[in-house]
Amino acid sequence: MNNNNANVAVARDVFSGAGGNISQTLLSHGVHGLRPFIGKDGQNYITTNGADGKPANLVTNAPATLRYLDWLTIDRAVIAAAKPRLRLVADLRSAGLQYSIAEGMGKTTLLTENVTDIGFADVNMDGLTKTKGERPEYNLVNLPLPIIHKDFSFPLRELMVSRNSGTPLDTTTAELAGRRVAEAVEQLAIGNWGSYAFGGNSVYGITNYPNRITKTITEPITSSWMPSTTVTEVLDMVQKSRLAFHYGPWVLYVSNLWDQYLDRDYTLTGGNNPNQTLRERLSKINGIQDIRTLDYMTGYQLVLVQQTQDVIREVVAMDITTVQWQTQGGMELNFKVMAIMVPQVRADAYGNTGLVHGVGATTAAS
Repeated sequence: MNNNNANVAVARDVFSGAGGNISQTLLSHGVHGLRPFIGKDGQNYITTNGADGKPANLVTNAPATLRYLDWLTIDRAVIAAAKPRLRLVADLRSAGLQYSIAEGMGKTTLLTENVTDIGFADVNMDGLTKTKGERPEYNLVNLPLPIIHKDFSFPLRELMVSRNSGTPLDTTTAELAGRRVAEAVEQLAIGNWGSYAFGGNSVYGITNYPNRITKTITEPITSSWMPSTTVTEVLDMVQKSRLAFHYGPWVLYVSNLWDQYLDRDYTLTGGNNPNQTLRERLSKINGIQDIRTLDYMTGYQLVLVQQTQDVIREVVAMDITTVQWQTQGGMELNFKVMAIMVPQVRADAYGNTGLVHGVGATTAAS
């Protein structure tokens, strides 16, 4: 279930109330057409990709009210506010688990395939035995590409006061909008947002993907819990991934309620090694690259994620971007922070995946 339909919409609905000129600008120049700036020569410019793929400024008749440094101030505020909220998404992108789509505004779904395997090879001395001829089968999968967006605005007079006084624009609202968009992107990847559906298909995260492997874990608030209990259960999660033909490497993601238990001295909670914490002990499990805390993952959850593109990747059809247009005869400057960034959690055609979700009793009941 989508928790906030006002902030997520498919591409054709985002500017439905903004007027025909904005739609025409998008069709002609893409999102850069809604980022015009005033150059040093006083002319209006938008930035497009040149023939060599590098940004090139294009003179346009589109009305611009912001200078280049104004845009720089707003963009820095939006990105700075967004970065801390994108732990899972940032991990995927830094690990190379990203699929980029050019001109993402012009696409509402991504079509991919799941493939089956073929049978085993034969072993004999003469090579004359005819093996079974097989072909892999392909299943088509559609991934919706919704736009995550948040609006803000300020009056033209505020911009004029900023220029006349030499003080920078107040970017507080821009920061808040960037943070809200980043939160929605992150929660889609985790699965807290619910599954966003469009065209008969859905976007899932790591905690609500239907084909994920699940395991009941012992929560550290129970009387029978010991650090060794979690070690044994994480080892079982690793084994479940291997039995599904996914052999790592993995990152173990934990909800923030686990931190106080993971970072205690092992001996204080029933362990037998005074020189390590539970986090350090878990990190020694073969194949686990790191243990990371996700602020938006609720309760006492553990998610083991194989770091390969056949298990998960972040689809980026538009990075976090801010666009602007005018209303009220130019007296109001409207802004929209927007992104097309969705997780693609994957399984093979048999349903096997390297995603193992550990959930405790109280978390599952909530």
